[in-house]
This record gives sequence, C-alpha cells and structure tokens, in this order.
Amino acid sequence: MPAPRESTNRLLELIEEGVLDKDQVIMACVKYMSEDDVADMCHDNEFFDSVCIECGVIGDEDLEDGYCTQCHRAKFGEYGDED
Repeated sequence: MPAPRESTNRLLELIEEGVLDKDQVIMACVKYMSEDDVADMCHDNEFFDSVCIECGVIGDEDLEDGYCTQCHRAKFGEYGDED
C-alpha cells in the first residue's frame, strides 16, 4: 500500500518542477471529480460565496437584500440557498 498522500505529493512536486502544467492538472481534476465532489470543494474553499449562481455576477456590491441586483432571482453564496 502506498504511503499516505504519496500520489498527491508527487503530483504537486511535478507541478512545482514545471514538468506538469497546473492548468492542465486542474482541468483533469475537475473533469475526473463528480459534480458533488466539485461542489463540496468549492463550498469548503468558499469559492462561490460572492458569486451569483444564476447569472455569475461577482461581488458583494451587487447584493440587494441578499439577492443579486442583476438577475433578482438568486442569493449569493451557498449555491443560492436561502439562509
């Protein structure tokens, strides 16, 4: 059995050494992951907290009472779920 995180560490080393392109690795990872895995990762890293899931507007300056001022349909963060 391989050592814990052996493959992860090797992949990161290859990126750091310039052997692998980080953008290509990112694309491979998100294509390999399930939609739920990608959503969980984005949630855990707070990637979508200031992005409207309906129209893609970014930033708190486009909030009005918690709703997007562009599409008026979706709340920001937590995949549009109401708080």
